[in-house]
Amino acid sequence: MKPKVAFVCVHNSCRSQMAEALGKLFASDVFDSYSAGTETKPQINQDAVRIIRDLYKVDMNETQSSKLLTDIPEVDIVIKMGCNVVCPFLPAKHVEDWGLEDPTGKDDEEFKKIALTIEEKIKDLSNRINNKEIVL
Repeated sequence: MKPKVAFVCVHNSCRSQMAEALGKLFASDVFDSYSAGTETKPQINQDAVRIIRDLYKVDMNETQSSKLLTDIPEVDIVIKMGCNVVCPFLPAKHVEDWGLEDPTGKDDEEFKKIALTIEEKIKDLSNRINNKEIVL
């Protein structure tokens, strides 16, 4: 069975959504991707949606929505996107904090930088799971 990975931040509208989309795109053979937060937004950050569509041809508006921690199944791995105040807590066998800046309200370059960083980290996470470097 594939491990379940949850990408969490407070609002589940930007970074965690990008991570869910890229996890599904680049690592669905290794793990299942979910994202959630302690609060939701009526819609995903539309700048993030546009950047992910431009870079990866994935439309997050069609396949994803802002979710609460209670809306997703139990997970094996929790990835905190980088919360300045309080990161949501979810029980898991493995937890990491990727410490990513929130690009909300910033320019497209900032969004692209975060997207590419997330892509890199997703691929690295996938490799570490495959190589049994993460004990589940």
